[in-house]
Amino acid sequence: MKNMFFNNKVYKANDVYGISRDLPLNYVKRQEVDQKLIENLDKSRHIVIYGSSKQGKTSLKKSCLKSDEYINIQCLNHWKLTDIHLAILKQAGYQTTQSVRQTASGKQKVAASFEGLVNFFGLAGSKGTISTDTEQQKTTETLLENFDVDPEDVNDIIACLNAIKFQKYIVLEDFHYLDIDIQRHFAVVLKAFHEASKFCFIIIGVWLEENRLIVHNGDLTGRVIAIDADKWTHRELMQVIDEGAKLLNISFTEHFKTTVIKESYESVYIVQEVCSQACHQEQVKETQSQFRTIGGSLLVHHLIKSVVNQQNGRYMSFINQFSEGFQDTQLEMYKWILYPILSLKLKELQQGLTYARIREELQSRHPQGKNLNPGNLTQALKSTSSLQVKKGIKPIIIDYDQTNRRLNVVDRGFLIWLANQNIPELLATVEYN
Repeated sequence: MKNMFFNNKVYKANDVYGISRDLPLNYVKRQEVDQKLIENLDKSRHIVIYGSSKQGKTSLKKSCLKSDEYINIQCLNHWKLTDIHLAILKQAGYQTTQSVRQTASGKQKVAASFEGLVNFFGLAGSKGTISTDTEQQKTTETLLENFDVDPEDVNDIIACLNAIKFQKYIVLEDFHYLDIDIQRHFAVVLKAFHEASKFCFIIIGVWLEENRLIVHNGDLTGRVIAIDADKWTHRELMQVIDEGAKLLNISFTEHFKTTVIKESYESVYIVQEVCSQACHQEQVKETQSQFRTIGGSLLVHHLIKSVVNQQNGRYMSFINQFSEGFQDTQLEMYKWILYPILSLKLKELQQGLTYARIREELQSRHPQGKNLNPGNLTQALKSTSSLQVKKGIKPIIIDYDQTNRRLNVVDRGFLIWLANQNIPELLATVEYN
């Protein structure tokens, strides 16, 4: 039968709902997010995109930038500043090898060589010889560049990029995976990039702190614009569901949609996954030839629980590994930081736990009681992300906002998972006295 969808295209349900490597087919532009990013893509300031995990930060980048307008650097937890710099050069088109020369401090330099086409807009083309096409010759030139680079010196990196007329945005994904000292170091380097070049960085990280990079380096004030990609309104999530439904020539019942949104803790990932499972259960594998309304007979709570339980092993691993801390200590601070997370009401967790609230809980339960040194608690809270990265917990689940002194759950699925757990059993697992 003829497909009733308006453009006669047939879409796979798995390509509409759920996790996608590409920009989701039902991607919804948010006025306060997408528009803010577009308005600030003028290279006058660096851009930070932040929010909880799986809330659309990467999709935001893909929606607002064409693939040939940026280079993408995926940060790794063992990287140093030199690794970031060399990754930038590599993505820009340079070949790097160890040099026989040394820096002033005695460290080895890197030989960086570039051979490729560069157009007058500064975008490096593929390696090779110049085209014989007359128009192509008017807009491109072949460059051969060789440098001995100190990979720690931001000025050398800027010189290399200037030499090839580089003008793309430089995107650093998963910035939160870097060691906290490397984040601070790069925040200093970022100021140098701003003052000594026209290069613009887009930094993407999992945290809820608007001024994270400014905390690392106060000199970035006025040089960085922050985009909060975490917030999804009820209307926007409803639009995500409806836009996907249009592509499949279906609709979900109003009760299904409102219940999914209400119980998803504003997680667009949960909404997408639940809709995907609903389609699977209703045998909607692709765009329907006849319009259908689905979801009326489905138990939304069970679907959400099923989606979240897929992460059961990861969440239990987080609890066990985080409670162990970096090493055995008498105070067991990380074990006790978990206590209010596991025991307090979800509404409180959703808003974030203030430093005062955490201290109050620990003083009432920790073996040292009111004699617990506040400095020990502060230091442990500041290292919550570093501990998770060291333990290989990806994406991270909690993060401490130093500006507002607030511990946030940055994985909304974890909140839903907690709501379905036997809390006394979880507390017993961690062995609180």
